[in-house]
Amino acid sequence: MKVQDVMTYNAQSCRPETNLAEAAMQMWRGDFGFLPVVGDGQKVVGVITDRDICMAAATKHRDPANIRVKEVISNNLYGCSPDTDIHEALKIMQQKQVRRLPIIRAEDGRLCGVLSLNDIALKAKEAKGAELSAQDVEDTLKAICAHRRVTGQRQSPQVQRAQPQEARPQLPAA
Repeated sequence: MKVQDVMTYNAQSCRPETNLAEAAMQMWRGDFGFLPVVGDGQKVVGVITDRDICMAAATKHRDPANIRVKEVISNNLYGCSPDTDIHEALKIMQQKQVRRLPIIRAEDGRLCGVLSLNDIALKAKEAKGAELSAQDVEDTLKAICAHRRVTGQRQSPQVQRAQPQEARPQLPAA
């Protein structure tokens, strides 16, 4: 199964010059949390998520209408082409811990759609495990949701992990 069998076509996008307020409104109206960012000739130059917008608004101490998408997007772009095997796309999502990938035409770098966990889960249900299984979806989700190792200046707070259910001490009955 190829990405083109699963992906969403005609995905919305924004430009690097778009301000964060406009990008957020576009996401709100479309009920999604991810926009590919396209430059000249519809070539993908990055992506922006609802989380990116929230973090920029909180840390830059500026009105989101005065922050451009190009100030926020990462230089790391992860994507694949429509003819990529779906399991290869899942590996990219797992390794890079991303929930969505822009689908980029190999011949010219132009955006042609988006592959999301939602697309994958719905196709797995439809395929009934033939080429894309519930286990594939579960494995991808687990890898994406795993805690990332923090590098650089950001410090991660120490978090107490809950014990597995069977290892928890039993409370006396009242």
